[in-house]
Amino acid sequence: MLKDFSVQALFMGVLTAFVGFASSFAVVLHGLQAVGATEAQAASGLMALSISMGACAILLSAVTKLPVSIAWSTPGAALLASTGAAIEGGFNAAVGAFLICAVLIVIAGLFKPLGRAVAAIPAPLANAMLAGVLLGLCFAPVKAIGFNPLLGLPIVLTWIVVGAFRRLWAVPAALVAFVLVLTFGVEIPEGALASLGRSLVPTVEIVHPVFNLAGFVSIALPLFIVTMASQNIPGIAVLKVNHYDPMPGPLFAVTGFFSVLSAPFGGHAVNLAAITAAMCAGQDAHADPKRRYWAALISGAGYVVLGLLAGVVTAFVALAPPILIQAVAGLALVGAFSGSAMAAFQAPESREAAAITFLVTASGVSFGGISGAFWGLVAGGLMLALSRVVQAAKK
Repeated sequence: MLKDFSVQALFMGVLTAFVGFASSFAVVLHGLQAVGATEAQAASGLMALSISMGACAILLSAVTKLPVSIAWSTPGAALLASTGAAIEGGFNAAVGAFLICAVLIVIAGLFKPLGRAVAAIPAPLANAMLAGVLLGLCFAPVKAIGFNPLLGLPIVLTWIVVGAFRRLWAVPAALVAFVLVLTFGVEIPEGALASLGRSLVPTVEIVHPVFNLAGFVSIALPLFIVTMASQNIPGIAVLKVNHYDPMPGPLFAVTGFFSVLSAPFGGHAVNLAAITAAMCAGQDAHADPKRRYWAALISGAGYVVLGLLAGVVTAFVALAPPILIQAVAGLALVGAFSGSAMAAFQAPESREAAAITFLVTASGVSFGGISGAFWGLVAGGLMLALSRVVQAAKK
């Protein structure tokens, strides 16, 4: 393995870990706290996810000799944020749902019919549900400017200007702007900096899972669907585009296993990366495709290191008004929102069904204690089925 190491892969691996962590950790923190996690539990979840996905990337890349990049489920975290309030049973029930989702991912990898069933969900509806989930967070940058233009505008303008030249660096640059705004524009309470020092010690919070119907239907099922449809399946596609031929089932099962490990500590889901996968699997990682797996190995090590710093990251973020870190999270999801919205409404024959899925999901309204994401998929599916029956009757 050492003969395959290269400085090029080292650089790309470090860059992948930084971009993957910096561009979406805010979404993860916001999502976990939205379903009832305390600051300490959210820090523990962030740490567990980062270490799990780092270890998973190292294991899979070393065994397969493929550049298998791993990430936390950013769309899944956005789904948690869109629930609007903690479900019945609080964060314990959410952790129970995380475990169920993880087991479903393992089963999808080992039991081919379930994997095929997920792949059979109409892509326009899956994308419409994701777009509806992301919409609320994408409003946050505008709300941050409305909250305080002096605090919100520097973050948004930095994202716009840097993104115009280098899209990859837009969100990390916005994160730097957030740090500067927090440092120079927000009054930091006395003694807060001392608490940051204490936060350097990793936070570990074990959460006893609670299993109930509300958690299963409102979190576990939508989280499983959005993770498989928006992360795992595209992750395989990215590898194939770069001329790799992985076996999807075992990869899914291993990510599900690491999700099981992270769930009791507050982590929601670990999965194949989609965006950062292109960084490790592309030519920038190395001219020789057989040596690119080192980029994924190094990114995994980077995630482990960043995970150990999750406590101080969470404590620092907690010093700012929540809307500011939500703004960074929203900016990180603009690309995902635009991509999913375009894919949802591209096909004319499924446009109305996609619109219903999107609107019901985006409404954020829960029926019977079950979140809008699930009902959006159900409503859109019924509309699509009815449309197909009518079209068949006309022939």
